[in-house]
Amino acid sequence: MKMHKLKALLSLSKPFRRNDSSFFLSNHYCRQFSAQPSYADYLQEQVLVEGRAKSRAAILNRPSALNALTPSMAGRLSRLYESWEENSDIGFVMMKSNGRAFCSGADVVTLYELINEGKVEECKKFFQTLYKFVYLLGTYLKPNVAILDGVTMGSGAGISLPGMFRVVTNRTVYSNPEAQIGFHPDAGASYYLSRLPGYLGKFNKILLISRFLCGATLVREYLALTGEKLNGVEMIACGLATHYSHSERLPWIEERLGKLITDDRLVIENSIAQYGDIVYPETRSVLHKFEKIDKCFSQDTVEEIIEALEREAAESHDEWCNTALNKIKEASPLSLKVALKSIREGRFQPLDQCLVREYRISVNWVSKRMSDDFCEGVRARLVDKDFAPKWDPTRLEKVPSNMVDCFFTPLDELEPELNLATAIREPSM
Repeated sequence: MKMHKLKALLSLSKPFRRNDSSFFLSNHYCRQFSAQPSYADYLQEQVLVEGRAKSRAAILNRPSALNALTPSMAGRLSRLYESWEENSDIGFVMMKSNGRAFCSGADVVTLYELINEGKVEECKKFFQTLYKFVYLLGTYLKPNVAILDGVTMGSGAGISLPGMFRVVTNRTVYSNPEAQIGFHPDAGASYYLSRLPGYLGKFNKILLISRFLCGATLVREYLALTGEKLNGVEMIACGLATHYSHSERLPWIEERLGKLITDDRLVIENSIAQYGDIVYPETRSVLHKFEKIDKCFSQDTVEEIIEALEREAAESHDEWCNTALNKIKEASPLSLKVALKSIREGRFQPLDQCLVREYRISVNWVSKRMSDDFCEGVRARLVDKDFAPKWDPTRLEKVPSNMVDCFFTPLDELEPELNLATAIREPSM
């Protein structure tokens, strides 16, 4: 079945086809590649390539910007992964980064500037390219590894978590803070968050329940609405990551993987696990608040979630409740309602449908069809940094249901939907 899919992909990928012979190296050394010195060289330097005899690695290389994704970076990642997938000399691929962040998400300041310059179509093109890459990663035919050593936020999670192996470290910090800037959890967030198992009981007796049971609220509503951070250990406990290793051992993992001459996922998995750790969240971890989170965030609406948190705060005097309340109240009221609806719809949809829905929502945000909250949130937090966004609507009770529904309505005839290669990559769908 995989061979038939691979042959179909080869015929489909002509626009991205390239001669990969320049990437093939002996297993005695590796090097990084870039184009000739030019503006194109600058763009390619944002995503470097490291080659081994049987593998390739994409290296996010905007450390001064926490490796925030630009349109050119998303396009280069897509081209590289397309090329590597069709190259029979490559057994598996990796993604890592330079600097203290893996990827802080989309470069929303650039998007903000493009919108203000009237270049909304460029923003749409960015989301098309990004979401197509997320879909490519989620359906990739070869083993793939992401090393999340540092800040991993928003779209940074989207370009890594749908993959096969996700390695986190003591430096990893993960979050989906989109609602706090007037946007929504995107790049596949409504898919991978909604499918994570829940947590019950103490961590010496972990119970991972079915991904489709209602108890899995911890990694859906709570993370999406509060933008709460998780560390690497907590990501392992939730199922967001597959392996944990101290950052000092990453060179050993990379060296071990670089010597592999294989495309066998079990060999790759075992090679990573050799340098891994068995870890459990600390007693102060938010994961130990599961019962309270489940009690509060299983409510039907954002208003009811807030009411439940306020009751819990009054009864238990737990500071965690007030922290969660403050984070929610800082967010755009419209974003909160859109995010809640999107995450809950994602529970019942495959990746391609989640991405199509997320694209509709993103197009509505950048087009300012219903609200200017995205630009206002970016302005307040990242441009002027006054941290006083003027949300519109200003309060949850002023957000009508039909306004929320408009974000999910199919785009009109003049606005093409996100077109994914589902028939080729997932013919059984």
